[in-house]
Amino acid sequence: MKKVQQGFTLIELMIVVAIIGILAAIAIPAYQDYTKRAHVSEGLTLASSAKTAVTEYYATKGSWPGSNASAGLPSTISGNAVKTIAVGATSGVITVTYKDQVKNDAKLTLSPTDGSGGIQWACVKGTDMEDKWLPSNCR
Repeated sequence: MKKVQQGFTLIELMIVVAIIGILAAIAIPAYQDYTKRAHVSEGLTLASSAKTAVTEYYATKGSWPGSNASAGLPSTISGNAVKTIAVGATSGVITVTYKDQVKNDAKLTLSPTDGSGGIQWACVKGTDMEDKWLPSNCR
């Protein structure tokens, strides 16, 4: 009678483990960037109400608000990955400050300009913010 081989050899198992290790080494950094990009997007979503308030203030008064209170916003706006959202003292600039989920105190600034037919918003990243974390509408 012939003996039938059962199971895998040690070499075959080591090759499979090596392939899984290579795939994990590639996938983990990509996933970390994806989660940081999602957290940055959370800040932009929370800032949308501030953008609306700044736009309405400018439309009614002809000048930019100088703070959250003057724009009719709560004094603190925060979220899971967002530390604060603040309307600046000049030009209606909105600053989104992030927590450790992105990078502690990383900032993203939304600057309004009065264009023909409406307010245009520009994203300006702070020094701690990396380009790969920005959503596509801010690149």
